[in-house]
Amino acid sequence: MRIKRLYLFLIKDYLGSFFATFFICLFVVLMQFLWRYVDEMVGKGLDFTVLASFLYYAALSLIPMALPLAVLLSSLMTFGNLGERLELLAMKAAGISLFRIMRPFILFILLISVGAFFFSNNAMPVIQTKLWTLLLSMRQKSPEVEIPAGEFYQGINNYNIYVRSKDNERKLLKDMMIYDFTNGFENAVVMSADSGRIKMSADKKNLILELHSGESFENLRQQQRGQKNVPYRRETFAYKEILIEFDSNFNMMDASVVSNRYLAKDMEALTYTIDSLTAYSDSLVRKNVNEFQNRRYFGKDFLNPEKICRDSLPDYSAYTTDSFWNAKSLQQQREILHRATMTASQNKSDIAFFFIEKESVDRVNRRHDIERHRKFTLSFACLVFFFIGAPLGAIIRKGGLGIPVVVSVFLFIVYYIVDNTGYKMARDGIWPVGQGIWLSTVVLMPLGIYLTYKAATDSMISLDVLNPKKWWSRIKKRKTGSH
Repeated sequence: MRIKRLYLFLIKDYLGSFFATFFICLFVVLMQFLWRYVDEMVGKGLDFTVLASFLYYAALSLIPMALPLAVLLSSLMTFGNLGERLELLAMKAAGISLFRIMRPFILFILLISVGAFFFSNNAMPVIQTKLWTLLLSMRQKSPEVEIPAGEFYQGINNYNIYVRSKDNERKLLKDMMIYDFTNGFENAVVMSADSGRIKMSADKKNLILELHSGESFENLRQQQRGQKNVPYRRETFAYKEILIEFDSNFNMMDASVVSNRYLAKDMEALTYTIDSLTAYSDSLVRKNVNEFQNRRYFGKDFLNPEKICRDSLPDYSAYTTDSFWNAKSLQQQREILHRATMTASQNKSDIAFFFIEKESVDRVNRRHDIERHRKFTLSFACLVFFFIGAPLGAIIRKGGLGIPVVVSVFLFIVYYIVDNTGYKMARDGIWPVGQGIWLSTVVLMPLGIYLTYKAATDSMISLDVLNPKKWWSRIKKRKTGSH
């Protein structure tokens, strides 16, 4: 009962720090995510429900990034507080080893790791589908028309608009030039006007362009087909309205556009896709190898070279390449060189196209394999970060938000850099996918083992390198010593 009460006390102390740090880390990574996609949300007149849904799914999709950092920081803070309040020393004095103290935390982190796997496998495909469907729908939504002065504006489909100056008080555009490419580039309609206004229709599906004192020029190529001379039509107007199709309402895209992406698949779908792509890539290699061997090089001039009797062929042993070449005329030599050059160029182009086609298939295959490995790396990252944070907190015996935050951020930056490097190596095919994705776990695991050993043997690790006062005192000593 005494041990069980102790476990309840430890878990209760840990849960508060874990949930607090988790939501703080999630908020930080969410702000970083929104900073990347702020252009997709600002200035498009999106409803609050659309923005709320986007924030909700974005926050859920960032849980795999915030969870390991929360485990590291909460473990470091909890064991640092226990060491700073001498509670850890009291438990060791009572004969309770460090591994026995860590037992409830290990069980809790194992539950977190198992839950993280099921979250990545079952929930993340649905979340990513919803998130990317929303993001693509937001990108398709046309922004509010804001035509700049002194440059061509191409934000309206099939139209280029140039405005020399603007009167913001009267919402007037001056010295306008409009190019209408609705009927194609060769059949463009060119309009010029002294001034004009642009406004949205009531249903927000059309733009109304009001022009004052202008001219329009249009060729009649479509009406005069087959004639060499194409007539033009010139129109002078005092006032003219142009209705332009411009849907500014938010329209949700179909989820099937995103459902085939690797982010929207679970383990079973990823494994099936990887097997299919691997089989297709192998068949592509066999097909191209057989084609180049049979048609490009060997037996190209013979329908069935195996049936040709070797005795019926003339004896070419007395001839050389130079003798054949010198026996040809200059015109024949040019034709031979031209044919050889064309054949080599065509073969080179075919081989290059084959490599491009195979690389595109292999790139998609690697993306699916990377996503399959990431279903497991999140769970192992939580375990590794716990066995780094808990022993390190027990060693440095500092709680709060001071040194634990500095150490956690530093370790997480190292983890992020190593993980991102391995991911890019695996994505580009430089390393095998398994080595690239598991690189960060393999790099940090020895550190967790070392710190756990140090904490179990009550060894101390100096963190003066993180203390700016120590650095300042050393610099002052060196300055005084030099004088």
